[in-house]
Amino acid sequence: MKLKPIYVEILIEVPLQRVWEASQDPDLHSQWDLRFSSIRYLPKEDDQPQRFTYTRTVGPFITVEGWGESSGSAYLEDGSRSSSLRFGTDQKISPIREGRGYWKYEPMEEGTKFLTQYNYKTNFGKAGELIDRLFRPLMGYATALSFDVLKRWIEHGEAPITQYRRFFTMQLLTLYFAFLWMYQGLVPKLLAMHPQEKAMVASGLSLSDASATNVVWAIGLAEVLFGVIWLLYRKKRHLLILQMVAFPLLTIAAYVAAPETAIHPFNPITFNLSLLVLTGIGLLVSRDLPTAESCKRKR
Repeated sequence: MKLKPIYVEILIEVPLQRVWEASQDPDLHSQWDLRFSSIRYLPKEDDQPQRFTYTRTVGPFITVEGWGESSGSAYLEDGSRSSSLRFGTDQKISPIREGRGYWKYEPMEEGTKFLTQYNYKTNFGKAGELIDRLFRPLMGYATALSFDVLKRWIEHGEAPITQYRRFFTMQLLTLYFAFLWMYQGLVPKLLAMHPQEKAMVASGLSLSDASATNVVWAIGLAEVLFGVIWLLYRKKRHLLILQMVAFPLLTIAAYVAAPETAIHPFNPITFNLSLLVLTGIGLLVSRDLPTAESCKRKR
């Protein structure tokens, strides 16, 4: 089955020339485009496409190297510009074998409409086509996220590296808090029904053993659901603000229910204080994060 090309469009409120320079200069381009770690132009021959090489570092020990050709640019009657691109790699580790696409820059009253469309062939035969069903949406997302990083950079001046640090810090915190809440609800409460969990609930609420068991089970289920919400709910700042309120209350409740735990190693007071600090860091980095949602993904 032939998959649709990747299409991304965004309005950037600056003159066309600034968008052109930021996307056509290889040193500037590699700063904001998540798909490339570096881009290097090769010496250009007369009347020949501009050839270049690129790299994308995937992990500590994996770097994909590729080649490309920029077929020049066209200046259209309405004042817009466009450039076409051919790219690929000979490395078998890459899901992409070869592709083609274009950039287009359209002057608008509010600024510049910047868009791209590209498609590619995959490696690994039929297996590669199956892998691409997962990989292609990631490529589209990375392209759209990169476009928004470019927009914020040339509109407001925040460097791409700073934006990406904040973005990926928030993604790590999201995964951490999701794991934390699901683990705390599932393991010590729903699966193990730890005696200390029951004792704290029974003591704090003056409940019988059976009633404390039911309450611990309900709390565990609520914590697991909150962990799932961390993965699905988009407005993470709402969750962070909720945690800024919840962690101090949980600390006080734990101390009131079992004061002796305050002298234990890795006790609820130090544990919740650490979570409160991480939540505060999340609030600092989460304000006005770059997002792929600011782009149009269909023509």
